[in-house]
Amino acid sequence: MCRLLALLLLAVCSGQLAAHEMKAALTKVVFNQRSGNIEVMHRFYVHDAEHGVKQLFDKSADLLNSEQTQQIFSQYVSEHFALTTPAGEAISLALVGGQLDGRFFWVYQEAPMPTELKGLRIKHSALQALWPAQVNTVNIEGRGEVKSLSFDNKTGWQQLSF
Repeated sequence: MCRLLALLLLAVCSGQLAAHEMKAALTKVVFNQRSGNIEVMHRFYVHDAEHGVKQLFDKSADLLNSEQTQQIFSQYVSEHFALTTPAGEAISLALVGGQLDGRFFWVYQEAPMPTELKGLRIKHSALQALWPAQVNTVNIEGRGEVKSLSFDNKTGWQQLSF
C-alpha cells in the first residue's frame, strides 16, 4: 500500500512539474481553398503565454483578464512568425486576433494565397529568446500530405516543397 501511494504521489508531482516545464507551441498553417487564404493558427499554453508576457513586457500583465495583454501577446507572436515563398518573397500575414480557449491561448493570422505557390519558407521563434527549451511545431495542411516542421532556438528558416 505504501508503495502504491508513493508511486501515485510521484506521478502527481511529475505531472505538475511537466506542466510548468512544458515549453511548446503548435501552429497550423492551412491552405483554405474556399476562402483563398492561408490561415495560421498558433496554440500556446496559457501558462507559458502568461509567464512570457510578464517577463517580456510587464510584470503585472494579466493574459486571462486583460484584452490589452492578449493583444500584446498576439502581436508579439505575429512578429516572431514569418512565411515567404521559396524565392524569399514575403507573404504578408495580417493579425486577425487572439483568444483564450481553456488552457490554451490561440493567435490567428491570415494572408491571401499567392498564385502558383510551390512551397514555403517558414520561421517561428516565439518565446525562444526567453526560453531556449521552447519548441514550436508547425503543421502545414491543405497541400497534399500534412507536413510538420519543428523550430528550436537553433533553428532559423526552414523550407518545404509541395
